[in-house]
Amino acid sequence: MTLNRISVVLADDHTMVRESLARVLEDSGSVVVIGQANDGRELLDVVEREKPNCVVLDYSMPNLDGPRAIEKLLTRHRNLKLLVLTVHENVQYAVRALEAGAHGYMIKSAAVDELVSAIQAVFRGETYISPKVSQDVWALLRRPKRNREGLEALSGREFDALRILAQGASLQQCADEMKVSVSTVSTYRARILEKLNLDNTAELIRFALERGING
Repeated sequence: MTLNRISVVLADDHTMVRESLARVLEDSGSVVVIGQANDGRELLDVVEREKPNCVVLDYSMPNLDGPRAIEKLLTRHRNLKLLVLTVHENVQYAVRALEAGAHGYMIKSAAVDELVSAIQAVFRGETYISPKVSQDVWALLRRPKRNREGLEALSGREFDALRILAQGASLQQCADEMKVSVSTVSTYRARILEKLNLDNTAELIRFALERGING
């Protein structure tokens, strides 16, 4: 690592996004990008090889999404700092990422300077949440899970199934993406319908899209 600079690995399935972020971070003078990954599985390999201080990753990635990648990375690298950078402004995404172990959650529409500040903050051991969603996120994080209802009551895997099914995926397609059996996805779907007081998949899709849960 370059002296006094934070070493970072970027993970996003859009090459142009990664390259743009890399240029911005390098120009800041305080960050050095030492690796990039196109999906969650590749991210695990790159981190293992490069040993960065921090990872900036998207929430929605092929092969292994943000929360699952976070859990696996922290199992192998306890001191690694993880910042989720995503388009998702629904607080449920932020809560899922932070409860999985992320140290920060930032919305992609924020200013470039905020990204550098966010990386510096999580590197110092702080939790960073974009101001756009921070108030609602902290309020939900402070609420005991036993007191959560509706969407807030979904488990992490149930939320994963919801966002995949909301894209019109079949049970088989959802099972393939989540790396579980069709019967397990069917169980998740039944629990989602019950917790959200919905009757069928069509209502589930409408519910999710109305709340910005779409991938």
